[in-house]
This record gives sequence, structure tokens and C-alpha cells, in this order.
Amino acid sequence: MELWELIARERIRETIGRYAHCADGGRFDALADLFIPDGVLEIPGQVITGRAAIRAFLGGTKSNLAATMSQPLIRHHVSSVSISILTPERAEAVSYFLAITAAGPDHWGRYRDELVPTGEEWLFRRRRVRRDGYAPGSWIAARERHE
Repeated sequence: MELWELIARERIRETIGRYAHCADGGRFDALADLFIPDGVLEIPGQVITGRAAIRAFLGGTKSNLAATMSQPLIRHHVSSVSISILTPERAEAVSYFLAITAAGPDHWGRYRDELVPTGEEWLFRRRRVRRDGYAPGSWIAARERHE
């Protein structure tokens, strides 16, 4: 493995980690900046394109969480990150996530990412979120009933 690839892998890990920290802290401007300008966030039933649309969607999610929980707290735990550097200009990553609220485990699933280098950072071109399950009575279960 060459040095540039090791550097790329660490920058990709940093982007993946920052996404979780920004989401959990409600820092949606910083989270949207982890995508290229026309980047795509794909969640079950929705494809959101562009930083402004991603920011607006996540702001609505924050409002929903705050309106439905006495303690609007969520923490995303990301694990088993596997990165494939396809070229110096393109990488893919897969990982698992577990979202926990004040009530306990809420939902879990997988991220499938396409990333590209921009300056010193690697940013998301596309992030696909797939939920594998959720707890009965969880925030996400209630949200899905109303969508």
C-alpha cells in the first residue's frame, strides 16, 4: 500500500466520523459540507440532492426528534468500516451504524458511501443509508408510521 492511499483512508475515516458527530450535535451546516455541492444523501424512500436540500431535510429531522421525545438526544455509533480505494480520485466505503436515543437502541443499519477528494478532504458524492431494523416503540418506528 502506498503512502497516498493510507492518507486517503484516514481522511475518509475522518469524514465518516465527522458525519456522526455533526448529526448527533445538530450541526447540519457542517454535516452538509461533508458532501460535494451536488452530493446525494439517499435514505429509505427519499433521495436528497445538494447541500441546501440535505441541510433542510436534517433540520426537519431534528425538529421531529425534539417534538416526539422528552430528551431529544441521539447518538450514532459507526463500526466495521471497510474502505476500497478504487483510484486516487474515487473511493467506496461500507459501515454499520447503531442509533441510540435516551430510550435505548432505536434503529440500525448500513452506510454505503462513494467519496471523492476535494483539496485535503474526502467528501461524500453519495451516501446510501439502509436501515436493517428498529426497536418497537422507537422514535424511528413512530416516524415511519407518520410518513
